[in-house]
Amino acid sequence: MTPHLIFNRIDEPDLNTLAVYERRGGYESLRQVLQFPADAVVEEISASGIRGRGGAGFKMGQKASFLPKNDAVRYLVCNADESEPGTFKDREILQKTPHMLIEGIVIACFGTNIHEAFIYIRGEYELQAQRLQAAVQEAYDAGYLGENILGSGFSLELTVHRGAGAYICGEETGLLDSLEGRRGNPRLKPPFPAVQGLYQGPTLINNVETLSTVPQIIRMGGAEYAKLGTETSTGTKLISVSGDVQRPGNYEIELGTSSRDIIYGLAGGPKPGHEIKMWFPGGSSSPVLLPEDIGVAYDFDTLQKAGTMLGSGAIIVIDDTHSVLAVMQKVAKFYSHESCGKCVPCREGTNWTKKMLARFATGDATPMDIDILDSIQGQIMGHCLCVLGDAMAMPLGSIIKKFRSELEGEILDAREHAANAPADDAIPVLAGLAGAYPGAL
Repeated sequence: MTPHLIFNRIDEPDLNTLAVYERRGGYESLRQVLQFPADAVVEEISASGIRGRGGAGFKMGQKASFLPKNDAVRYLVCNADESEPGTFKDREILQKTPHMLIEGIVIACFGTNIHEAFIYIRGEYELQAQRLQAAVQEAYDAGYLGENILGSGFSLELTVHRGAGAYICGEETGLLDSLEGRRGNPRLKPPFPAVQGLYQGPTLINNVETLSTVPQIIRMGGAEYAKLGTETSTGTKLISVSGDVQRPGNYEIELGTSSRDIIYGLAGGPKPGHEIKMWFPGGSSSPVLLPEDIGVAYDFDTLQKAGTMLGSGAIIVIDDTHSVLAVMQKVAKFYSHESCGKCVPCREGTNWTKKMLARFATGDATPMDIDILDSIQGQIMGHCLCVLGDAMAMPLGSIIKKFRSELEGEILDAREHAANAPADDAIPVLAGLAGAYPGAL
């Protein structure tokens, strides 16, 4: 049975308050850590093997070790801009147990000699931001934040910063630009944030779930935590399951659990009388898998070997009531809308893809246009300043590869429908296609 570390009695009333959190042992890990040499904190985190829970899966201990060993002013930034479609796990932490996140931030800052931290929270998270801000104030009042924390001599200032609803600000350097008061655009890398990040200083950036796990690692010990999960994907993971399942929601699993046990066991599988057509294992930006892949182990490396990724830990299940084209259009529309427009492959590629898929739907395309669409996805991949363009191209490319015959059938059906439509109905359709022809770009 999976041990619940973050979601242990997560629904206990008033867990968002300091009194209840302390009653359950909250901030004991911080009290323990303040007796350590600072280096020992990073050693425990490294020993745990925990990989970033925000999407990239980079080891937290290794990322912390990249900070320069000098006296430069450095920062910690918590990425709470949870905007990946299908992902809502961080929201539950922020809403129900914000002190766990705050404790994790203080511990991480103590271990890396950081004295100023920020939580960048998604603009739409109104209730969560209110509860988080209230928890921060409680932590200040109780001496867990501010000057000379618990008499240790260590000080930390923590600021909650509200975003304004831009997906691109979930990208770490776009987030930094927004935090500095500029338009959220991704930066060229290198230099990486660990060397030159917020206000040009060394910056450690971690996700809400990652930082919230830190108190559990300290409590258990890094080596003990590493016994959970697999050798290269240690610990537990919060997953958000949505789409065509009977019990959508957030679940905490041990990494390496069978995807079948998640989708059919925890989430109840598709509704009676329906079958799974495809599923996104790591949010809408991950390449899709088929029903026959449902037994794959849910961990970073196994999913990568299967041609996809764990990503943010959001499983989106699509059943047989949805057309392939409709799924592709939703993905393309989202990423086209959220592109910051800074680089050409993403700005033009996402918009062109959205328009081409509209041609598929209105009967103005032919099956050979699928090859053109697939080629464009390949030209987007790896050629953008950040991974937003790839986030559209990867799932669409995988859908084309795995559902080509069905997509061809939908195109032919749309052409037949358009050919049989009354002439008066065709006029606004054709007018709406102005500029959609691929040569227009």
